[in-house]
Amino acid sequence: MWNNWKVLITDYVWPSIEPERQVLAEIGAELIVAETGDEEELLTLVPIADGILTCWKPVRKRVIDAAKNCQIIARYGIGLDNIDVGTATENGIIVTNVPTYCVDEVSDHAMALLLACARKIPRFNTAVKSGTWDQNIGPQMYRLRGKTLGIVGFGHIGKAIILKAKVFGLDVKVYSPRTSPELIKCHDAEKVSFQELLKTADFITIHAPLTTETQHMFSYDEFRVMKPTAFLINTARGGIVNTAALTVALQNGEIAGAGIDVLETEPPEVDEVLLTLDNVVITPHAAFISEESILELEMTAAMCVVQVLTGQLPESVVNPSVLKRPNLRAKSLLKKKT
Repeated sequence: MWNNWKVLITDYVWPSIEPERQVLAEIGAELIVAETGDEEELLTLVPIADGILTCWKPVRKRVIDAAKNCQIIARYGIGLDNIDVGTATENGIIVTNVPTYCVDEVSDHAMALLLACARKIPRFNTAVKSGTWDQNIGPQMYRLRGKTLGIVGFGHIGKAIILKAKVFGLDVKVYSPRTSPELIKCHDAEKVSFQELLKTADFITIHAPLTTETQHMFSYDEFRVMKPTAFLINTARGGIVNTAALTVALQNGEIAGAGIDVLETEPPEVDEVLLTLDNVVITPHAAFISEESILELEMTAAMCVVQVLTGQLPESVVNPSVLKRPNLRAKSLLKKKT
């Protein structure tokens, strides 16, 4: 039996929402698409929403408190830093994500940035197109085989990049305080402390979520510890790296370079100094994109909404404690739990 469900999409960055429209049409759900996704607009739309699909736009306390009928907030992606998960839980709202999304894409992109930095690809490309045929521009290049890759984080993407790094002959060290050394060793890598990672890695790639613990995890002190020949790769979240500190480190030669897909401010200001540096490669938060990954993302996130609204339990509930709360909005799930 169909209900008159209404699902709000706060924002999206792909050409069409037809895939999720088709998935939600199976239960007769109507899509409401925000024009700007700004908080004031969302406050006018969420009171009638039974579910929310969100990409980048913040879904904070005011919006969640106003969403009196909402049963689920589904994130288009992995990270949850744009959603106030605590407030959602207090309001009995299930929050989901797509934890296996874009594993290949982001790990490929991280390796591409690493190779671009190590082999000076953008620098050579720009020079040749400008009429300069010179193999010796910029810093010296070193063989990849035998060098050390440090990975911050040990989720799906962190694990995936180990296999790809090993193909190039890189030794791999991992900083993941909550993961056992045995598990990391099973993936042919070594668990180390953060300080050891900073001191010994020739390349560091970040694959951790943005939390209060990881905010500005890489700042002035950390760059001073890293090798002057080391490169930082970030395809996770911009806030994990202090942009001002990274800029200084690159300008002063404290590290050799950086490959960046995410920034603290996106898009960056037109006068952002980081954009002018030759030893940084920047892409526009595009690591997650492929035709296959976007379609998978749209359909998986929409299916989470369908599952909750029809009394099913999604696999990717990120706030499982909500299922034990007496104010759980998905009442059919509450009955099943009890």
